[in-house]
Amino acid sequence: QVQLVESGGGVVQAGGSLRLSCPASGRTFSTYTMGWFRQAPGKEREFVAGIRWTGGTTYYADSVRGRFTLSRDNAKNTVYLQMNSLKPEDTAVYYCAARRGTIATMTSEYEYWGQGTQVTVSS
Repeated sequence: QVQLVESGGGVVQAGGSLRLSCPASGRTFSTYTMGWFRQAPGKEREFVAGIRWTGGTTYYADSVRGRFTLSRDNAKNTVYLQMNSLKPEDTAVYYCAARRGTIATMTSEYEYWGQGTQVTVSS
């Protein structure tokens, strides 16, 4: 059974940083893409960033490009989302997700999801 468990959320002031972690278990993820999504109150869940487990190719939403960075630790089967220069509009529940194949930006294209971690950025 695939498990994704996000952690690292919290409350931070604008301009600050947080690092989210997503350890993955339950299968071999070498052919998978790991994605991060977020959902703010009253809004739809939106794509933030994705990384191919093999090769490390990344892709970012325009809203976070240059501020957020994805990385992975193969030995720990963990993906990290480093978030810098945070803005109040980054406030949301952040979700880790996994899918077979290339990076995709639609929620419907991801098979597995974590429970989410809250990120709150105060102004």
